[in-house]
Amino acid sequence: MAESLTPQDRDRPPSDGKPQVPPPPDHLEHPDPVEPTFRVPRSLRPAGRPSKPAARFEAAPAPGREALAMDRRAFERMVRGRTRPQARIDLHGMTAAHAHDALRGFILRAHGNGTRLVLVITGKGKRGTDDSIIPERHGVLRHQVPQWLRLPPLNALVLQIAPAHRSHGGDGAYYVYLRRARG
Repeated sequence: MAESLTPQDRDRPPSDGKPQVPPPPDHLEHPDPVEPTFRVPRSLRPAGRPSKPAARFEAAPAPGREALAMDRRAFERMVRGRTRPQARIDLHGMTAAHAHDALRGFILRAHGNGTRLVLVITGKGKRGTDDSIIPERHGVLRHQVPQWLRLPPLNALVLQIAPAHRSHGGDGAYYVYLRRARG
């Protein structure tokens, strides 16, 4: 039967109803085995070579741990509680969304009035039970306020953020030193 087929007939699939699947190429039948990767212990790495690549984005420093952007003497008086804040806002008991709006409005008004040092009271956060399966972050506002102050439009107005002295609220409050109003 093969002798009676013309070259056109050889290219057609057989008529048994099943589609013919071509066999895979030879280079896919036996792939190269994957070689495991090993980490070189730090003690055996050559000196002067970084152990890991530099991160593109770094986490924001904790308040009070960031670079000093204001006069050192004024900063030391402020964190020792010797400088009295000119205005204050208490965010206790607010939801995060309401507190964010209130903080934004407060900072914008204070800067517009020429105020330099404000006190933002966040509270220390409610201590719940530690028996839950999913860990909870305590003191949501205490963690969020410094981040909000580093985002636009407030970051252009804020010169320095520092934890407050015990006499002004301690761990539950922040000093926010504002830039001079231009005008």
